[in-house]
Amino acid sequence: MLRRDVLKSLAALAAVPAAGFAGEPGLQLGDALPFDGDTVRATAKALATQEYQPRPLIPESWRNLSYDQYRKIWFDGRNAVWEDTDKPQRVDVLAPGLYFPQAVEINVVENGMARPLAFDMAVFDSTDKFPDVEIDATLGYSGLRLRAELENTGIFQEYAVFQGASYFRGIGTDETYGLSARGLALKTGDPMGEEFPDFTRFWMETPAAGAGAVVLHALLDSPSCTGAYRFEIAPGDTLRMSVSAEIFARTEITHVGIAPLTSMFLFDETMRQRFDDFRPAVHDNDGLLIHNGAGEVIWRPLANPLTLQISAFSDNNPRGFGLMQRPRKFSDYADLEALYHARPSAWITPQEDWGPGAVTLVEIPADLEIYDNIVAYWRPSAPIAAGQSHKMNYLLDWGDDPAPQVDTPLRVLGTAIGGRPEGGKIVTIDFEDAALVPQDLDQLEIVLRSSAGTLTRGLVQRNPETNGPRLAFTFEPEDARYIEFRAQLRLNNAPLSEVWLYRWTTG
Repeated sequence: MLRRDVLKSLAALAAVPAAGFAGEPGLQLGDALPFDGDTVRATAKALATQEYQPRPLIPESWRNLSYDQYRKIWFDGRNAVWEDTDKPQRVDVLAPGLYFPQAVEINVVENGMARPLAFDMAVFDSTDKFPDVEIDATLGYSGLRLRAELENTGIFQEYAVFQGASYFRGIGTDETYGLSARGLALKTGDPMGEEFPDFTRFWMETPAAGAGAVVLHALLDSPSCTGAYRFEIAPGDTLRMSVSAEIFARTEITHVGIAPLTSMFLFDETMRQRFDDFRPAVHDNDGLLIHNGAGEVIWRPLANPLTLQISAFSDNNPRGFGLMQRPRKFSDYADLEALYHARPSAWITPQEDWGPGAVTLVEIPADLEIYDNIVAYWRPSAPIAAGQSHKMNYLLDWGDDPAPQVDTPLRVLGTAIGGRPEGGKIVTIDFEDAALVPQDLDQLEIVLRSSAGTLTRGLVQRNPETNGPRLAFTFEPEDARYIEFRAQLRLNNAPLSEVWLYRWTTG
């Protein structure tokens, strides 16, 4: 989605001094209403019994802003919520318009009372290139940005943004924005089209001085359902979001995505030949990692196929899954602007049994890096019946490598695929080094299977750069248009590496 360019352009304005400046208006608060832990749930439950009503559009002059015009207006951080206080957080609001044609309501909660933030053009700065726009009652802010003192006292740095539909982003300290999360995914990849629920209202609880986390509540609304969300957000080297939610179905929901993650994958060494680019790779994340309920650790490299691909990894009570960015050297991407080596991974940890279902991966063809073309989520086997609700609790960690460490499996470091002069394809899979890896690699057992074509038995050699084992094999597709591969290294009849799964397609 093109939103990624807007967020990147605004990130340069994300760190401002904690001290206030005279003459700034500050965000203005409206009338107070009671608020407690059940307010959002009760609102969502009642709303689900009513027919869906879309929110009004903001004036056309805002909706018609060009990308360059939208960049000419920005929030002045000196007007942030809790500026000039001892609170450990600052909250900015984001301008409406462009990709954000509807306003969201943002409330501040303190002492059991919630007060809405009134729309005020005076809290923004702009250049003389920003056009005249209409101001009316439909206007409001498009989202919010959270800042805290991550590295230096008095400097409040951005670490999370909630903006657009039910999208939100997070980063660990010293990282730059990459993948997004969503409150809910509905009908992703369905032939009739996807439904995008919206966060329509937010409530921010005022944190105590010295608090390490902030609590944000959100109301979700869409034609199919409503939802009540609670985020407890703790910034740091790894940003942790503790998410509790309850979905209320207006209609039967047969294709729901729980804890969805959305990312971008353009190319890497598995398909380098399709892109004339000076960079070795371009992606926010390079693989889907799954810790399934049976105890297997699965690594699925991402792909940018020529046609829509949907993969379902059936499971019962998954332990966790996430989209990971494993290559971490600048030379892996050689991009001084996008800084793909500093983009976060994200990991989902269920906080209760999620039952039967499938971790689902959707890979959408893309020819430019501005498009988010990867979606991963948990799809429960059972539908949510109309009039019923579905509760879910999970941790969402953003960071360099936030997945829990496991005792044995070696991580996959990289995958490369290319043609052979004599025909067929060669695949190399590099695994990390570890004390468990024997000096004599002949002791390793290679497990290698394919759904079609013919392939060699595989060969393991030591990679002199990583000192870890490299598995290489060749295959002939023959008449197959796609092939599912499975590979793993084992030692003494036990798993030594992650299970490597890959779907090869023609082209």
